[in-house]
Amino acid sequence: VLEHRFRTFICLCTTLLHVDYKIMKVNKNTQIKGKAQKWKDVRSKRCRSSIKPSELNSSPVIVKMIKEHQVSVKKKPSVKRLKNKPKTVSENKKNSPGSGFNKPDSQANGCSTFALDDEKEDFQDCREGSESVHANGMETSEDTEEVQAGRLEGEALHHCAQRGNQQNRAVLVMQKNQTMCFRGKCIVTCLYGRVEVMGFTIDEGQRSYPLFSPASHCPLTIRALGNSDYIRDDRTEASNILQDYLSQASRKKLVKKVTQTSSIILLDPLETPLTRFLSSFTHLSELFSPPASELMSAVLDTPLNGLGMIPLGSTIEGLKTSRSCRDALSTVVNACRGDIDGCAVILVCGIKNVGKSTFIRLLINTLLNHTSSVDYLEGDLGQTEFTPAGCLSLATVKEPLLGPPFTHQLAPEHMIYYGQHSCETDLDRYLESLKSLWRRRPQSREMPVIINTMGWVKGFGFQLLVDLIRFLPVTHVVQLSHGGTTQCPSLTPEFLRTAQGYHTRPPTQTALNEFTETHYPPRTYTHLNVQSEFQGVGRQGTATHQRSNEHRELSLLGYLSQLQSPDPGPVRPLHTLTPYQVPNTAVALGVMHCEVAPSHMFYAANASLVGLCCLAEKVTSKGGPVVLSQATLCPCVGFGVLRGIDMARGLYFLLTPVDPSILRKVNCLLLGAISLPSCILTTQPGFESEMPYVTADYSFDLTGAGKLRVFKGLMRPSLMGVQ
Repeated sequence: VLEHRFRTFICLCTTLLHVDYKIMKVNKNTQIKGKAQKWKDVRSKRCRSSIKPSELNSSPVIVKMIKEHQVSVKKKPSVKRLKNKPKTVSENKKNSPGSGFNKPDSQANGCSTFALDDEKEDFQDCREGSESVHANGMETSEDTEEVQAGRLEGEALHHCAQRGNQQNRAVLVMQKNQTMCFRGKCIVTCLYGRVEVMGFTIDEGQRSYPLFSPASHCPLTIRALGNSDYIRDDRTEASNILQDYLSQASRKKLVKKVTQTSSIILLDPLETPLTRFLSSFTHLSELFSPPASELMSAVLDTPLNGLGMIPLGSTIEGLKTSRSCRDALSTVVNACRGDIDGCAVILVCGIKNVGKSTFIRLLINTLLNHTSSVDYLEGDLGQTEFTPAGCLSLATVKEPLLGPPFTHQLAPEHMIYYGQHSCETDLDRYLESLKSLWRRRPQSREMPVIINTMGWVKGFGFQLLVDLIRFLPVTHVVQLSHGGTTQCPSLTPEFLRTAQGYHTRPPTQTALNEFTETHYPPRTYTHLNVQSEFQGVGRQGTATHQRSNEHRELSLLGYLSQLQSPDPGPVRPLHTLTPYQVPNTAVALGVMHCEVAPSHMFYAANASLVGLCCLAEKVTSKGGPVVLSQATLCPCVGFGVLRGIDMARGLYFLLTPVDPSILRKVNCLLLGAISLPSCILTTQPGFESEMPYVTADYSFDLTGAGKLRVFKGLMRPSLMGVQ
């Protein structure tokens, strides 16, 4: 047995020596140089200066993790670095990008495959001298390193990212189909190639775009798309581009990573009145940091952390789109780009927490790659996209949506303040509001229209969906569901022929003839079924900042952040802002969601959010305040905080970001069920005594003193005794 083992060992050693001799013969000169260069890189890794915790704009928890990470790195020997031991030239990427581009066996990301047969080995031997020098005079046999597509994380970030000449910016090189998932916020500029974020493509030469990836929503992912098909001198061009942003040493390191399919992006820190305003509240100070469930996957101590970005490991999935979702997006985009009769009208529906808002953002961003703008009709009162909750609006979207709703609050072209999170109490006013908004849209527009709907798809909610499809000229219905089944009947054209609506009855004839005289619903439409497959589909998020009421609060705070100055500086609380003085005889005051006695109207409206609306008729007063007896349907131009009421002088004190030129048209203040976040009132620095609008002299023991809570678990009287 020992003799047999000895002979086997001798044969193995002979084989290894033979292979090593062949390798040395082919690459005799470049192997030693490549080896020295590789180990030089390893030494530079060990001597790399780590980012200080003070430079990381993150939470104390993450700062503590960074310190523990740095201590563990110092204690542990660099055993893992031995896995990346020097490769021989036959294993390494021998071919230069210029020569490898024309070979038929090049990979998708432009990296050449190494030869295994004798013919290719002889071919390399003949071209050994010529391939060691690139056309631009730069040595590439040992400089070019193969980078596989996939998630960019861990040690790879140290190789592909470098801090700029200024400490608050970084440059990142990504290969084709590489992705980086992150938490935080930044400004991205594509310097070379193309990248994609949330369906929107950012090409080199385009302007910079802000990216928001807070803990309240799914983390954003940057994906490299590579370059166009034409051949370009990648090394020289990339070096010239990086000259304005990196030092010579950093530029030399990154240029080695650049191939003809690489993408280079510039990342800058992002600080806006919105981010400053949100960070001023204690419970929102960690909004742009990874949640507790992602802390173990956070990639710390990278050149990006000091910018306010924290990359995430591959254990965090990021945005996951199913095959049916991608097919639906492709179908709708192709229909909008094709010869369609009129404009495409896409209605998106589905139950709560199934991904309707995310799908709509993807669709809008994808369409903006091909068109200058997209119309958006908001039909979801609880989870609005561009306004605070309780609004129905018609907006024109011209910029990509690269963050959650609270990061892109804008002034719609037309808006109606409904005043509640749900339309259960007044279905007729809900339908009339949507039809009124649709009438205001110019019918000559050819841009696509996207209609968002509520997650209420049972009972009256489903009947409202049927009415909307019949009232509006819908060309595509995208119905989202999960679990392989639909949570409500499929809204196909065949089903709609016999479906019962709230206002309509089969056959498809609208209840209002004056509406259908000029707006005939199409006879048929395309129905697309999308199965959502992301984690937690169909369930409301339970982590901090992920509940629906918290999303509504963030949207309102995002709107109120427009009251802050655009110039850098400390956040100004409400009591330090100068309000408008509005005579109570010039505007009417009304309550929409409930009945309030006129004598109690001012108590209810004080320190509350009000909609700034425009009544068709002129407001007339007989010497006192004007009070509306019932809710009315009228346009809304924005929102304000009724900071105070002076009964002696007959004045309302109003805080609002609405432009004064538009504010002159307002003659009505409507109070709804949308209340101000409590943090607005409880966080008012500068007061030693009792804060305005907040009192401690209050007893919750009195009947009706606490918040009204609705318990939905009670059985209806009609169902009692029914098994």
